[in-house]
Amino acid sequence: MTAISLPRLNADSLATRALNGILKSPKATIAGICCILFVVIAVIGPWIAPQNPYDLMQISIMDAKLSPGSQSMAGATYWLGTDGQGRDMLSAMIYGLRTSLAVGLVSGIVALGIGTSLGLIAAYYGGRVDTLIMRLVDLMLGFPTILVALMMLALIGQGLGKVMAALVLVQWALFARAVRGAALVEKSKEYVEAATCLGLSKGRILFGHLLPNCLPPLLVIATLQVANAISAEATLSFLGIGLPITEPSLGLLISNGYEVLMSGQYWISVYPGLLLVALVFSINIVGDRLREVLNPRLQR
Repeated sequence: MTAISLPRLNADSLATRALNGILKSPKATIAGICCILFVVIAVIGPWIAPQNPYDLMQISIMDAKLSPGSQSMAGATYWLGTDGQGRDMLSAMIYGLRTSLAVGLVSGIVALGIGTSLGLIAAYYGGRVDTLIMRLVDLMLGFPTILVALMMLALIGQGLGKVMAALVLVQWALFARAVRGAALVEKSKEYVEAATCLGLSKGRILFGHLLPNCLPPLLVIATLQVANAISAEATLSFLGIGLPITEPSLGLLISNGYEVLMSGQYWISVYPGLLLVALVFSINIVGDRLREVLNPRLQR
């Protein structure tokens, strides 16, 4: 009996294409290096931050609103100044970067898993299952992201886990629609029929053969959605409905200095704002480059 080969997209080749595409673009290469640098800083943040800005034993209200380069009462230098509570801005930004990245990555991964699973199920089974899932997707995509997140957080309250849950709720539908579209194309190909004839389980067909061939658009969307989640969390925290003051983020740091922005104490809001812009901008550049590399229609 002749063995039937079921073609699947090689994840290693996909990663190689993506990496080579990024390295061929100087702009994307710089953005990728910045993204790696941000992640490294976030991981080793507690060891490189001059202080824990949320430890009451390490901060002094006497050092509040010191300008960049000023010295504290104890002789320490605040290179980026302090905020209204006397916290070192450099340390606060490092801790805020950790939180913002955690929110973006965790919510993006969870939404990716939920949306991908539902999109594959809708494409493979079709009929009423497809109709039900897609009507739910249309309902979620019919409302602005921030509005849905605001409504959910107004009901369940503030907190890191609650913000992540709200962002998952507003992101999964985008993944589901993209995966369904790609899976419908793959479903009609011969290797899916061959897998069915061989008696492979539906789970193996969905996640072992359909999913690998849907990875290119998923990789692009996931990258861009991480940046969108970081921006959405910053917006929610700035509005005072996202994270509480005990769980720092870049959006919350910007909000803390907004009232004194025009009084000359610009560093409290401007420095975290610049870091947020650099983070989101770098991720978006990498995502746009991946879209160009992995989408044959956009290749020159």
